[in-house]
Amino acid sequence: MEIEEHLFRREAGRLVAVLTRLFGVHNLALAEDVVQDAFCQALETWKFHGVPKNPSAWLLTTARNRALDVLRREGTARKFAPELGRLLESEWTVAPVVAEAFDVDGIADAQLRMMFSCIHPKLPEETQIALVLHLLGGFSMDETAAAFLKDPGAVRRKLHRAKRTIAGSRNLFDVSGPKDVAARLPAVLRTLYLLFNEGYHGASAEAAVRADLCREALRLTALLLENPLTASPATHALDALLCFLAARLPGRLDETGDLLPLHDQDRSQWNQPLIAEGRRQLELSASGTDLTAYHVEAAIASAHAEAPSLQATDWATIVPLYDALMRIQPSPVVALNRAVAVALRDGPAQGLEAVEQIRGRKRLLRYPFYFAVLGELTLRLGQPGRARDYFRSALKLARNPAERRFLDKQLRRVG
Repeated sequence: MEIEEHLFRREAGRLVAVLTRLFGVHNLALAEDVVQDAFCQALETWKFHGVPKNPSAWLLTTARNRALDVLRREGTARKFAPELGRLLESEWTVAPVVAEAFDVDGIADAQLRMMFSCIHPKLPEETQIALVLHLLGGFSMDETAAAFLKDPGAVRRKLHRAKRTIAGSRNLFDVSGPKDVAARLPAVLRTLYLLFNEGYHGASAEAAVRADLCREALRLTALLLENPLTASPATHALDALLCFLAARLPGRLDETGDLLPLHDQDRSQWNQPLIAEGRRQLELSASGTDLTAYHVEAAIASAHAEAPSLQATDWATIVPLYDALMRIQPSPVVALNRAVAVALRDGPAQGLEAVEQIRGRKRLLRYPFYFAVLGELTLRLGQPGRARDYFRSALKLARNPAERRFLDKQLRRVG
């Protein structure tokens, strides 16, 4: 049954979150076991009777019934979520509490609370992202390791330690306190931004683009927009940025699955409804007074989305936007992207000059696309020998097969 993997992954995150809300974070392993039991029962039942018309509802009902069994069977023998207290110990109240937890609003609230719980201040940023992918995205530990090109054993150990860390709070993060939410929201947004980038920029050895990671980041960002406390202007700006970038995914790969540079992409393949949603979210993001990096990056992505071709792109607008981004969040990579925009606005010589002026340029010496940019600009200046050397340097630094194939094409283009 091909439906299984995608369905189970999507439902796992929802069900683990709501069961953890009921059982308490210290019983996270129990919540995961109940979800696993529900999936096993589905496999056995569907094997003989076929996949039901609404498999999500089937899994939801099965998990809810198993949660009731656990709560009734263990009663006061196990301490569940402290905030629900005796409501889970009384036969009169346990069923209504479980039913409320499994309704649409209850599931959304549980996922939001789980997301904020994963972004624990004591956890490293990379572990936070992995925990979100594992607990909310339904990725197994091995799948999570593969997504980040990490050793599975090391990732399992990190995730086990991370789960122990968040279990210390016993309850999921309370998203009803405006001050607490506002303090942790920037870290949540950054985690979703990095999660999207993991899929968009092709770190995987198996695929140049991981659309599943991009979809997960979009789904979780949309979840933030459903709550007034988390639907901040910065959240709208991040959602706008992700929509604009996700809209370009269908055109980023050629028929063999290799990366295509922006100037070779078929823009008719770009997802127009996602671009329209990006515009809407960008407008909503203007309601506040703060200008974040997400606002500026979304504006740059919007300019690309509106342009019918690379040549028709409004580079005169994009370069000042990169100047603004450098003031908010300066980095050598942002400066390199700005130099590319300068080259497309003013010519390759000015682009090379902008590259030479990058502060901290030495930090780019291990970045393959730094040399790819130099190769492209010197080639446009009519210096194929220098361009060939730059593309060779870029090829040596390629981080995965997709990058190697892409850079090898650039090298062969020079001759």
